[in-house]
Amino acid sequence: MAEPLLKVNNIEVIYDHVILVLKGVSLEVPEGGIVALLGANGAGKSTTLKSISNLLRAERGDVTKGTIELNGKTVHNLTANDLVRQGCVQVMEGRHCFEHLTIEENLLTGAYTRGRVNAAVKADLQMVYDYFPRLYERRKSQAGYTSGGEQQMCAIGRALMARPKIILLDEPSMGLAPQLVEQIFEIVKKLNKEEGVSFLLAEQNTSVALKYADYGYILENGRVVMDGDAESLANNEDVKEFYLGVSQQGRKNFREVKHYKRRKRWL
Repeated sequence: MAEPLLKVNNIEVIYDHVILVLKGVSLEVPEGGIVALLGANGAGKSTTLKSISNLLRAERGDVTKGTIELNGKTVHNLTANDLVRQGCVQVMEGRHCFEHLTIEENLLTGAYTRGRVNAAVKADLQMVYDYFPRLYERRKSQAGYTSGGEQQMCAIGRALMARPKIILLDEPSMGLAPQLVEQIFEIVKKLNKEEGVSFLLAEQNTSVALKYADYGYILENGRVVMDGDAESLANNEDVKEFYLGVSQQGRKNFREVKHYKRRKRWL
């Protein structure tokens, strides 16, 4: 793998000075790579992303141990907007567009840290429209009246307007039809290959995430319990059984999987 663009080393996160959520999480994202952060709901995926993007403080959370480095520089003490200027942008779970603004106005808010709208910003706006033709068609529509898929495209496009080195993408498949999920991930792969943007994806949909990622980490109860290249994780019997519902005997009944969880080798 290439030299890490993002390096998270043994971080712990506590909410309200009491609740320990992350317990020694370490991961790396290489320059030009796509890394998947996998796990069930409540495993700590979103908290990990917010730790990196410095959005934890708004939710009364703190990184109490460990370090976070971007391009070899410690960044966990920066403000969120300074981190955007350093090239790290998060696309929040649930899309979070400005509903009263048009699609184009939403996209332009992503370039706020770059100053006034100039030729470079206009060129990047056209780039976003080239990757998301549907956004060009809906550019004058209020974001609140667009579909979930269009809002997800808008959120990713808005992040691109900041000219990021890495995008932290939280649950991009949530609430979307399978066909739209594939479309979103295809565009992510294309952006990675053509624009050189690295991605850290937090995703519950293990099968689609491992299809497009290069490397993956599995979180459970705030800890990394397994990591490896995407192909090896996709073929791992434990991953197939506990996250895809498939075992050596074939597809498992959901209730059997629930009862089986106590036999996970990493617990």
